[in-house]
Amino acid sequence: MTSKLFIPKKYQPLLDLKQTEHAIKVVKDHFQSALAAELRLRRVTAPLFVMKGTGINDDLNGTERPVSFPVKHLGDAQAEVVHSLAKWKRLMLADYDIECGYGIYTDMNAIRPDEELDNIHSLYVDQWDWERHISAGQYNLDFLKHVVSKLYEAMKRTEFVVYERYPNIKPILPENITFIHAEDLQKQYPELSSKEREDAIAKEHGAVFLIGIGSQLADGEKHDGRAPDYDDWSTSTVNGYKGLNGDILVWNSILERSFELSSMGIRVSPEALEHQLQIEGCTDRKELYFHKRLLEGGLPLSIGGGIGQSRLCMFFLRNAHIGEIQASIWPEEMRQKCKSNNIVLV
Repeated sequence: MTSKLFIPKKYQPLLDLKQTEHAIKVVKDHFQSALAAELRLRRVTAPLFVMKGTGINDDLNGTERPVSFPVKHLGDAQAEVVHSLAKWKRLMLADYDIECGYGIYTDMNAIRPDEELDNIHSLYVDQWDWERHISAGQYNLDFLKHVVSKLYEAMKRTEFVVYERYPNIKPILPENITFIHAEDLQKQYPELSSKEREDAIAKEHGAVFLIGIGSQLADGEKHDGRAPDYDDWSTSTVNGYKGLNGDILVWNSILERSFELSSMGIRVSPEALEHQLQIEGCTDRKELYFHKRLLEGGLPLSIGGGIGQSRLCMFFLRNAHIGEIQASIWPEEMRQKCKSNNIVLV
């Protein structure tokens, strides 16, 4: 049960339980304000569940099972607890008639029952989901990097606010985030697995945006999986490399590993959606509500992503386990082992 649990040597939380609860609010309040200001986003209310069969729920890597339940007053039609709101947000850009250059963000709460529980994975997922309307001229790698840099600035400012409130938590994020494509990373560390490559590059630079998640690399493998119907990872090519998406990774000195804080990207155009559905062998999705609306030109071009709320707090407060930030379900064996090593799971 606890084989994947990592216990830092001589771990001691920098804040007690009461301070931690207060600090969580400090991080969340400041970061979402900074995020909204940097990217010109307005807050909207989001659903906890959507109807099955509409294509709105996020497929993540395509293998995770959503939690579903029958709705009595809809003839027992099945609803699904969201995995994320990657597609729902784009629908809202159209339905709210958000003009180009502006966007939305929301608090997303999800249940992912297939997660393998460890220091950073929980059954409960909380993140800021955001989406911004872009122009055709912004459908490129330079604009993706521009937005990543703005998001990173919001993270740095939040880290400094934490330091002002709690001087024993020193800022560690580098001044700038490093951009690297998964193809170059594979060439730099050909003997390492994809996860080991992430650890190596994050440790070297402190903060990295890894580009090109979902597309097949030169060695025939994908760095990691990505659903075919939200990010464009296949049609746009720069210097021979495909991909207009990626992950923000930082080096977590407590866990001694890379630490993903955000997954994001420029969303598929109708042409990119058509292409990626063919690549993944799921063209039957074209008949679903979301996909039909996109293919018919009814949705704006956009960029968007998710930023883990508990993950961000965990990193900024230097915690060893996500269960120190959020209330969830953990194996009793894990709870006891954590407790004996000064890791208190709430």
